[in-house]
Amino acid sequence: MKYRFTILITLFFGGYATAQNIKAYTTAQAHSHNDYVRPRAFFDAYDQQFGSIEADLYLVRDTLFVAHDLKDITPAKTFSALYLKPILQQVEKNSGNIYPQKDVPLQLLIDLKTSGEETLAALMKELEPYQEVLAPKGQVTIVISGNVPDPTLFEKYPPYISFDGRPENTYTADQLAHIGLISQAFQRYSRWNGEGPLPEKDKKNILKMIEETHKQGKKVRIWATPDNINSWKTMMALGVDYLNTDKVKEMGDYLRTAPR
Repeated sequence: MKYRFTILITLFFGGYATAQNIKAYTTAQAHSHNDYVRPRAFFDAYDQQFGSIEADLYLVRDTLFVAHDLKDITPAKTFSALYLKPILQQVEKNSGNIYPQKDVPLQLLIDLKTSGEETLAALMKELEPYQEVLAPKGQVTIVISGNVPDPTLFEKYPPYISFDGRPENTYTADQLAHIGLISQAFQRYSRWNGEGPLPEKDKKNILKMIEETHKQGKKVRIWATPDNINSWKTMMALGVDYLNTDKVKEMGDYLRTAPR
């Protein structure tokens, strides 16, 4: 009887410990992929309190435009109008915080579609007056993706500019200090369509990448993942830090109501 009681206690507390170690996801871990295509760019994801928002950036005649392709550019779709001004308005509204809650930051992932150095120079010109809002001083972290400069040039950029790294790249300690995020395409690891379980081999490859990235103290984003609840649950079980989605409202609703 004593032996049986010991086993029950071990199972109970072992299960409890495992449950306690499971990461609790909220919309702070949600990433709004290609956010600018939504009816209300920035605000659709912001109203869901997403932790990460993505915008593609083109430099055309000294103006920064947000669009997926050059043909999609319109005079109204500037970086300033769709993202910078709304962010500044919310920070002012919330007494210096990006969200009403003081401990909820925002990551703005900016995918450079035109020449990295030229586009970055134009972006820094727009951002420089508002450094107090940007990390490391403020709550809005700028992460540059797409046409990023060579890592040997990272140190020439100000502290409020960080970069999106790749897990297959090797960075020096100084270069890694400028990396704000590590990202990779899901197709690099799997052709899974989001139905049923993720194949075990693919799961091991993704887990290995996540573990190696976390050892470097960096967070993981995997883009182009299947976009359904089964896939979201799978990514959470794997420990992916930012859940990639084009379904902002659906993911927001799910993360607020999913059983813990």
